[in-house]
Amino acid sequence: MRGISLRNALLLVAAVIAVGWWFDGSRAVPRAPGVLAPTEPRQDSVPAGTPVREKDGFTITPLASFALDARVLSREDYSFDAGAAISPTDLALGWGPMSDSSVLAHLRISQGNRWWYWRADELPLDSGEIQASAANMHMIPANAAVASALGRVRAGDLVALRGQLVEVVRKDNGWRWKSSLSRTDTGNGACELVWVEDLRVR
Repeated sequence: MRGISLRNALLLVAAVIAVGWWFDGSRAVPRAPGVLAPTEPRQDSVPAGTPVREKDGFTITPLASFALDARVLSREDYSFDAGAAISPTDLALGWGPMSDSSVLAHLRISQGNRWWYWRADELPLDSGEIQASAANMHMIPANAAVASALGRVRAGDLVALRGQLVEVVRKDNGWRWKSSLSRTDTGNGACELVWVEDLRVR
């Protein structure tokens, strides 16, 4: 049997490194118990003169200015649904009690189909408080730097972001996607659609 060629050996090493990087990057960042993001999201009226934007075949209309510090509970990437061209990533984010590892240890959190889900054998909080202290948010990166930062975010990270809650309309067919403006609503339309101008991992 012939020995493995240098080229194939290098490809094998690169593949092993890539797989190891993927598994490491997909693991949640561990955090000690305690509230890590104590403040609620901040939402204000859009300043006068804030422009309507065009991006990737969509018209983007600002509805409110928006900022929050939060713990990433989960992330999900999308490639094929109607919104993927403008918002490729959803982050499930928690603040207040939903940033506390002692609370999250009782919850099983997942995402899919642009929703977030939680399950618990025993509730660590009232269900209404869970819903009011976390949300699934559709991220629209405003520039390449934000897109790059978003690509590195993983569960357990503490993030600070600012931007706007928006409505988007696809120009070729009129398809419309509008952000929620409430942190306490549930069901269809309850997620935030966020034009992200700045995203930092703390």
